[in-house]
Amino acid sequence: MSTLSLKAGNKHEIYAGLEAPEKTIDRFLDAIWMERGLSVNTLAAYRADILCLSRWLEEQDVKLSAARRSDLLAFLAWRAESGARPRSTARQLSSFRRFFRYLVREGEVDDDPTARIAMPKVGRALPQSMTEEEVEALLEAPDVTDPLGHRDRAMLEVLYATGLRVSELINLRIGQVNLNQGVIRIVGKGDKERLIPLGEESQRWLQDFIDGPRMEILLERQTDAIFPTRRGSCMTRQAFWHIIRRYAKKSKFGRKLSPHTLRHAFATHLLNHGADLRVVQLLLGHSDLSTTQIYTHVARERIKELHGRHHPRG
Repeated sequence: MSTLSLKAGNKHEIYAGLEAPEKTIDRFLDAIWMERGLSVNTLAAYRADILCLSRWLEEQDVKLSAARRSDLLAFLAWRAESGARPRSTARQLSSFRRFFRYLVREGEVDDDPTARIAMPKVGRALPQSMTEEEVEALLEAPDVTDPLGHRDRAMLEVLYATGLRVSELINLRIGQVNLNQGVIRIVGKGDKERLIPLGEESQRWLQDFIDGPRMEILLERQTDAIFPTRRGSCMTRQAFWHIIRRYAKKSKFGRKLSPHTLRHAFATHLLNHGADLRVVQLLLGHSDLSTTQIYTHVARERIKELHGRHHPRG
């Protein structure tokens, strides 16, 4: 190893004649990107986690690919003593598991040092929800005498009635909606198709919007996007987030609100009124029932006061 590279930080010459850990990490990131198509942010998080471990191990004169279970436990203990939260530690350990499994698969190490390390117990954060009264106030906030306000009301009604993801809502096309049958066809994550009932209220608002205000917004422009902007294009996630924020302020919603909050409200209110968990799972497009079960904890908070009533937009 050259003097230059030693000065760059490898003071113990432990990587002499071997691939630098950064290159190993890059090969790992390239491999999982090709396999799973992960986002840039996710890949960056993996890289930061594994580099943090690598640099700590270097201080202990341990090569990254030679790390043992005891080394990783010592690193995690050091992180905990430094004030790391269980959620952060769990995320790092998840990164390490994927990295060392890759090394085992590639035949670069014989054993996975993370195999016998238990994940720290992390309390899962409950999704923020809204009361039905808060939802009603939000839905009534847009000025429906204005074409754009009518569009916004229709979007909010559809979002609350169906539990769509925001990306699914803003990209909704005319061909995906059957107003005669009152259903929306969605192709979600993993190309899984699901049919979602609209409910009478959202169906009425959507029909009224398509019949009039939508054409006023488009003028002579042509698009199959159901909820177009003045430019005739689909709305961005950021634009819809600003719309939600504006109407939350107008309706005097006292907490932080995001477009996802209405999806949470949809699921929670259905469960409040006795909907089957697996039905809600299908409507939300969750591949794993455990993802849907988190809403049952939110639902229990209001189950007594709402018992016997129906989802207001059903």
